[in-house]
Amino acid sequence: MTETPQNSPKRRHQIGLFVTCPVDLIRPSIGFATATLLERAGCDVHVPPQSCCGQVAFNNGQPEETRALAWNIVQQFGQYDYVVLPSGSCGGTIKTHYPELFAQDERHETVVRFCEKVYELTTFLTEVLDYAPTRAGIDLSSETVTYHDSCAGLRELGIKQQPRTLLKRCANLDVTEMEETDVCCGFGGTFCVKYSDVSNRMVTNKVNNIRQSGASMVLGGDLSCLLNIAGKLQRLEPDNPDRVQVRHIAEVLAGELQTPAIGEPSPTRGKGE
Repeated sequence: MTETPQNSPKRRHQIGLFVTCPVDLIRPSIGFATATLLERAGCDVHVPPQSCCGQVAFNNGQPEETRALAWNIVQQFGQYDYVVLPSGSCGGTIKTHYPELFAQDERHETVVRFCEKVYELTTFLTEVLDYAPTRAGIDLSSETVTYHDSCAGLRELGIKQQPRTLLKRCANLDVTEMEETDVCCGFGGTFCVKYSDVSNRMVTNKVNNIRQSGASMVLGGDLSCLLNIAGKLQRLEPDNPDRVQVRHIAEVLAGELQTPAIGEPSPTRGKGE
């Protein structure tokens, strides 16, 4: 057995970045911020060809379609040390439900081994890398910021303290907790379509709790939830330029706040038209 010389450079983790559909199609800046964070933490980031994780198909009773999407992901990302994604929702689908989908399949062991190296971003940074920058990328100590704990990340992956730990380390921020921070925002994928009245009441309650916290910004780890919250804030206060900003935690941890908040128009929109 050959020993590694003590002075040899430490091998960098090879990360497959699973961007997720909402980030790819609606908010690519979250994907870039995620890559920036992983690179700062000493990782090499790769973005292989990818598709939907299959969550929509799975939640709508289409196991065969979900298995096809899942196996494609396993093959595309199998070569990397870890697979990291900025979403507790998609992460929960992969880690929790892929093994179930392949329970009676000869590929089950391969899928289980794959799922063991899949991590949501904040969990990977805290529990695998114990990431702490030499200095905060941005100082939000004077701001009042609250946090929404998304259902899948909280209940399927145990994501609670990880983002708060990173916000303290990377942004010098102590989160101001809102009431019922761990209660669903009402999105739930197709739930908001099938049960629109219930969904609307839930997001209304969520937004009221956000505003009552006194926060100028609300963060979260799932873009789909944040889109729902941002949309409700805009409908309630369409003419208020100082309404609560909605942002993904990856953008804040990377110190990349130059992009308009979720749902807010670009300041250059309309120029030159």
